[in-house]
Amino acid sequence: MSQAITSGLVLPAHRTPTPHARHAPWPYTRLDVPALRAAGHRPQPIRQFVLKTHGRCNLACTYCYVYEMADQGWRTRPAVMAPATALRAAERIAEHAAAHDLSRVDLVLHGGEPLLGPPAALAAPVDAVRAALARRSPRTRVTATVQTNGTLLTRGRLAALSAAGIRVGVSLDGGLPAHNARRVDHAGRPGFGAAARGLRLLARHPDSYAGVLCVVDAAQDPVETYESLLAFAPPAIGLLLPLANWSTPPPGWTRQGSPYADWLLAVFERWWHDGVRRTRIRIFEEIIALLLGLPAATETLGLAPATTAVVETDGSIEQADSLKSAYEGAAATGMTLDTHSFDELLDHPGFAARQLGREALAPACRACELVEVCGGGHYPHRYREREGFRQPSVYCADLQAVIRHVARALHTAATTGRAAS
Repeated sequence: MSQAITSGLVLPAHRTPTPHARHAPWPYTRLDVPALRAAGHRPQPIRQFVLKTHGRCNLACTYCYVYEMADQGWRTRPAVMAPATALRAAERIAEHAAAHDLSRVDLVLHGGEPLLGPPAALAAPVDAVRAALARRSPRTRVTATVQTNGTLLTRGRLAALSAAGIRVGVSLDGGLPAHNARRVDHAGRPGFGAAARGLRLLARHPDSYAGVLCVVDAAQDPVETYESLLAFAPPAIGLLLPLANWSTPPPGWTRQGSPYADWLLAVFERWWHDGVRRTRIRIFEEIIALLLGLPAATETLGLAPATTAVVETDGSIEQADSLKSAYEGAAATGMTLDTHSFDELLDHPGFAARQLGREALAPACRACELVEVCGGGHYPHRYREREGFRQPSVYCADLQAVIRHVARALHTAATTGRAAS
């Protein structure tokens, strides 16, 4: 397998859209996917499908990876996914599920802001997938969520989503206006008030509530941020490190410090020592699971293969759109629903690289004692211009500090029966 990874093969142009070879030699000119397959490495099927049902947003968050970072492809795409495109996506998903005998597929309605559409149309893509699966892969069940900024949540929209079995996740950077200063509309007006109203409504419907995603802002007080989010009764909180890399480092980052570990561990200590577990915090639960040798459902930690595909509003099939933070076209594959199956995506070098686990990592990561837990960190965080994605995470020091701290806390709890103070 290592020979396939280091062969230096330049892949055909239709497999390697032009920006990739220039910006990211690893994996686009250094990974020989046919040799991988010949050596016995088999791809894992796609299990999560992100449908970009709306390509525009009513907010203009200053750190948004879709609109404010390296990739500006949204400008040339349709604002809304056409019904015909959604139907074609449904057929391709059912085709893939049938080919791999999948027991479940996960759908995520995403944007932009997916709730910009009328309530009656929100569930149509999910209904289309369910109908296609009923015809082609009837044993496959569907879970569905919508990821929204929360500002457009109304009783009507929530009722439509609930009736279709679609749960709701909300992005918010803390439970106070000061935490959300970067989440503004196109006129610069704060979006927090409308988002808070939407979250209070959602909290009254716990069966529909998937949780809150919060991008870490190291300038904000971590415990205050965490406790303020608890006011919205989230069943789970996802604390996300800002999308950054070696060529565009995160705010406040230095090679010597670990400010993001400091922030996360302040939250961990409050969460870990709380007498009542008031919510799940995904990053901590995932680290604990991985430390215990259990599988973790994440692409940001661990060595599990990536199994997520994105369908853009124009029917383009893309890789995880967090890659848009790296360079223009970083998520592109050159594939569309009309011309390619999801099976063909599995052999795209960018996608194949994310299924290699340890073999895809930098030498220092492969030799690290924490590799099974860290997994090299989130793939976009490894990027370096003109080298690609085979570096340690730009958050390497932070991840090491967090994992070691959680491991100590877990060890203390296991040996004494109580959390360490």
